[in-house]
Amino acid sequence: MTDRFFDLDAVVADARSVDGLDDFGDDGYREPLHRLLHSLDQEAQLNQVGRSVLRQRMVDILATRLRVQYFLQRFPEIHDEEIVAPLFIVGLPRTGTTMLHRTIAADHRMYAPLWYEVRYPSPAPDWDFTCAGDARIALARAEMAAMLEANPDLLAIHPMDAMGPDEDIMLLEQSFYSFNTQAFANIPSYDAWLEAQDHTPGYEYFRRLLQFLQWQKRRSGQQGQRWALKAPHHLHFMDLVFKVFPDAKVVQSHRDPLETLPSLTSLIAGVWTIYSDTADPHEVGRQWARKFARGMQHTMDVRERMGEDRFLDLWFADTVSDPLGEIRRVYEFLGMELTGEARSEMARWQAFNRRELRPPHAYTLEEYGFTEAGLKAQFRPYRERFMAPRPG
Repeated sequence: MTDRFFDLDAVVADARSVDGLDDFGDDGYREPLHRLLHSLDQEAQLNQVGRSVLRQRMVDILATRLRVQYFLQRFPEIHDEEIVAPLFIVGLPRTGTTMLHRTIAADHRMYAPLWYEVRYPSPAPDWDFTCAGDARIALARAEMAAMLEANPDLLAIHPMDAMGPDEDIMLLEQSFYSFNTQAFANIPSYDAWLEAQDHTPGYEYFRRLLQFLQWQKRRSGQQGQRWALKAPHHLHFMDLVFKVFPDAKVVQSHRDPLETLPSLTSLIAGVWTIYSDTADPHEVGRQWARKFARGMQHTMDVRERMGEDRFLDLWFADTVSDPLGEIRRVYEFLGMELTGEARSEMARWQAFNRRELRPPHAYTLEEYGFTEAGLKAQFRPYRERFMAPRPG
C-alpha cells in the first residue's frame, strides 16, 4: 500500500511551511511534479536515503518557487532585467564543456550561475543582500559534502565546488521540466511522459530565474555583460533555446561518443547507487545513450533549419591542448575583446584547477552494457558529420 510520503499535496504543504508563503504564482508545476512523485514512489526502488533526500529535494524546489514568487511581487523590476545574447556551451557530457565554461566564467564581464545559485535560486525572504547573510551557501556546502562522503569517486568524475560556476540544468529542474532527476534515479514513466511534452514552460521559467539571479548579482555589485551558460541538456531542446533567447550564441564541443558515453554513465551510475540499492549500470547506459543520441540528432536538425552562423564548433582535443587559443575563437564569435585582464583571470583559474590534481577516472564500455559497434551505430549520423572525417 502506498503511503503519503510522496503525495503531492503533502509535499506542497511541507514546502509552504518552510517560510509561511503560499503563492506559487501559477499551478503549472503540479502535473509534472505529480508524475515525478509517482515515479519516484513506484518505480525508482529507492533506499531510505534516496526516499528522504529526493523527497526533500522536491520540497526544496517548491519552497524556492514560493520564494521566487515572493521576490517577484516585492521587486517587480526583476521582470525588467535584460538577458542579452547569452552564451550557451553545449556538447555531449565529458567533452570539455566544464573546463571551457569555468575558464570563461573567470572573466568578470561574464555572469555565470554558481552551484549554490542553481541549487537554490532564491534566498530566504529575510535575506540582507550579503553573502554572510545568505543561508544558501552553507546549505549547498553541506549537501555537496554529504554527496562526496556517500560516493568519494564523484570528485574524480566531475569537479565539484559549491561556490563555483556550474550547469544551469538545475534551474530547469525548478519547473520539473528537465532530465536532472533522471540522473538520481530510475524513473522511466516520468521520463517517457516528459520526453513527450512541450518544454516551453520550463525554458520560460528558466529565463525568469536568470533574470532573478542577474538582479541578485547586480544588487551585490557585479556588472556583467552577458551570461555564460552550460548544460548538455540544451542539446535536447535547442529549438527552445532560440525560441526563448532569440539572440543566443551556441558553442558546441565535440568528442567521440565512444569516449564520452561510458564516462557520463559512470557518473550517473555512481549517483544512482547512492539512492538505490538495486541500481543497474546497464540500465543507466541504455537510457542515457538513447537520450543523447536523440538529443544530438535534434541539435543537428535545428542547425540545418536555422543555419550555422549561430553555432561555433570546438573539438575536445583542441580545448585540452590549447584552451586559451580556443577561448580566443569563442570571444571572436561573441564579438568581445579577449582583454589582457580576462586572460590573466583565466590563467589563474586554470593553474588552480589543473585536471591532474584530481584523482583519475577509470571506466570501461562493458561495465555499462556498451559495445563499440553498438555506440557507433547509435551515433552514426553525429560521428559521420563531426568525427569521421573531422571538418577542416
